[in-house]
Amino acid sequence: MVTVRRWWNSKLLQLGLVSLVVSSAWMLRQTQGYLLLEMYQIIGSPLEILRYHPSSEERLNQVRLLELETRIADLESQNEQLKNLLGYIERSPFKSRPIPARVVGRSADHWWQQVILNRGSNAGIREGFIVKTYGGLVGLVETVTPNTSRVLLISDLKSQVGVKINRTSSQGILRGDSSAEAVLEFYEKVPNVQVGDLVSTSPYSHKFPPGVPVGRVKSLDLQQSVASVAKVELFPPIASLDWVAVYPFVQLND
Repeated sequence: MVTVRRWWNSKLLQLGLVSLVVSSAWMLRQTQGYLLLEMYQIIGSPLEILRYHPSSEERLNQVRLLELETRIADLESQNEQLKNLLGYIERSPFKSRPIPARVVGRSADHWWQQVILNRGSNAGIREGFIVKTYGGLVGLVETVTPNTSRVLLISDLKSQVGVKINRTSSQGILRGDSSAEAVLEFYEKVPNVQVGDLVSTSPYSHKFPPGVPVGRVKSLDLQQSVASVAKVELFPPIASLDWVAVYPFVQLND
């Protein structure tokens, strides 16, 4: 009799455990786990209180640290650009020393047309001075105030630069296209030019000194009825100008 009772009790225990598992699974299925989530939140709420929360002073210090890191990154970027510009200036064959200037004004409506520099007549800049950066020609100083200069970019639609193909000396006029590319119209109907040719300012230009790098021929259209044209990829980073070098034109031609 005792043996039967022990067997029955063990079976009841197993049956109870199976029922508990099955009912728990059914409840989780019906509630889609919400009950389990509620239990987790009840258990986790006291632990959440124990978690570390920074004070307002610590949050302020974190914000200040982020601000300093941002300023340091900006200064490092400026330093790298100045190093590139100074290296470009040192390699320049021109006798005159340029006037370094920074772009401080640029309108979204005239992004490819003009920029404002932070140096003007007080620094010796005059109308007609040449503006360059690493990569080559940027544009021409149009107007000057005592402390600023407005530069007409070579990417402006009204910009015209006399250029040549370095490999063959084929001549033409480079016109801005309001983008990082420009249109080169050749004087010859069938010029000796090919994709990849380098382009620089022409010795016949009245506004710019000869031999200043401009860009590279990207594509050709020699079937135009009036004149053959080429698309030129501009070397200077016109879209992201920061520091530039301003040269007197007369001294550049010496």
